[in-house]
Amino acid sequence: MMSCKLKFFELKAKRNHRFIVFKIDEQIQQVTVEKVGSPEETYDDFTNSLPANECRYAVFDFDFTTEENVQKSKIFFIAWAPDTSRVRSKMVYSSSKDRFKRELDGIQVELQATDPSEMSLDIIRGRAI
Repeated sequence: MMSCKLKFFELKAKRNHRFIVFKIDEQIQQVTVEKVGSPEETYDDFTNSLPANECRYAVFDFDFTTEENVQKSKIFFIAWAPDTSRVRSKMVYSSSKDRFKRELDGIQVELQATDPSEMSLDIIRGRAI
């Protein structure tokens, strides 16, 4: 858990990462860091990092420009639970989500997605503004 919080702090405060994908290791009942995306990586790089049929948590630092032409960013927490993932896995991720999210201080938008269309770039942009 400590490494998860540390990576999140690096993303939030230092902007060292574009995104982080977290995985629950069911053997040890712990959330671990599975993948970290560099600041140059895109939203497509991020979505391609999520397995098609396994649950994950992720945070994504989304940069955007407001209508007043102001540069902003928002940190998204995404609970990825594809329909094709195992029922037990969905239950484990669902039951520990709130506790895990509370540990990451600074999340601004939460999104739940069961398929890629529910977390398209348009939806992210719409939720950010």
